[in-house]
Amino acid sequence: MASVAKPREAELRRSYDLIAPKLSQVEDELIRLCHSPVPTISKIGDYLRSGGGKRLRPALLLLSARLLGYREGAADVRYAAVIEFIHAATLVHDDIIDEARLRRGRESVNARWGNNLTVLFGDYLYTKSMGVALDEGDLTILKILSRTTLAMIEGEIIALEREGDVDLDGDGALEIIRRKTAELFSAACSIPAHFAPRGGPGPAEQLALYGKRLGISFQLIDDLLDYTSRESVVGKPVLSDLREGKLTMPLILSLPDATSEERNKISRVLKERRFESVSPFEVLGIVDRYDGVSKTRALARENARAAREHLKGFDDGEAKDALVLAADSIVERAS
Repeated sequence: MASVAKPREAELRRSYDLIAPKLSQVEDELIRLCHSPVPTISKIGDYLRSGGGKRLRPALLLLSARLLGYREGAADVRYAAVIEFIHAATLVHDDIIDEARLRRGRESVNARWGNNLTVLFGDYLYTKSMGVALDEGDLTILKILSRTTLAMIEGEIIALEREGDVDLDGDGALEIIRRKTAELFSAACSIPAHFAPRGGPGPAEQLALYGKRLGISFQLIDDLLDYTSRESVVGKPVLSDLREGKLTMPLILSLPDATSEERNKISRVLKERRFESVSPFEVLGIVDRYDGVSKTRALARENARAAREHLKGFDDGEAKDALVLAADSIVERAS
């Protein structure tokens, strides 16, 4: 007997069905843009694209365009591909910095092709994305994309500077999250307001704020999953952030209440970059003892609720329902 889909899963499928033809066009555009007369570029591009991913950022752009009455043109598809390229460039550069061997349960690009080719391929993706945006000819959107990319790079630099810093607090961590993750969500949601029929400065501002809050919520849940999920689910080793010298929100929100001995244990893990003198179970125990996971989930829910508030001024309809659902489902996700 076929299993019956849960109501929320059915709603999510309907949301994606709403933009399925456009998402298919985005995939076609990604294939086209990955093609290069340099065979290695095409090969890496195909490998990266075939690795899956939810295409969440392109989906948010397409839904925002639909919310604002955009139906027949191809600008939403082109900009959705641009957003996905920027996201992909960030992932491949992050994997080099983190020396990651896995991405979505299989070899990372740097593990397969080496750091030299991978960093150049990331540069190629960034440059290609800006070229596509330039072809579209909207200077305002090009400025948004440029500003967003700079913010993401700044966020990565700040994160690297704070690696191993046991004194990183919640506000500092949120600033890194805003730059590294939330700004691209914000750009994806607000860009359609610059070409859609019902766009304009007001919708652009509200959708930008919606996307920013949504992106913060998304990253907080990502941080949480590093402590609660299994490697087979998230596609990378659990507690991998801590092994890379990164403090993330569940631990950051636990440390103010931790003892000096517990803080020293975390400092040792950050210094050793492995669980040598401190076991992962001790770290999980600290997070559990001081409710780091529940505090992080509460913060993610608060940001998801704030995201939904920014949609209140838009007309009711399927696209708005899908964007509201996105805020709800991000908090509930398991991978």
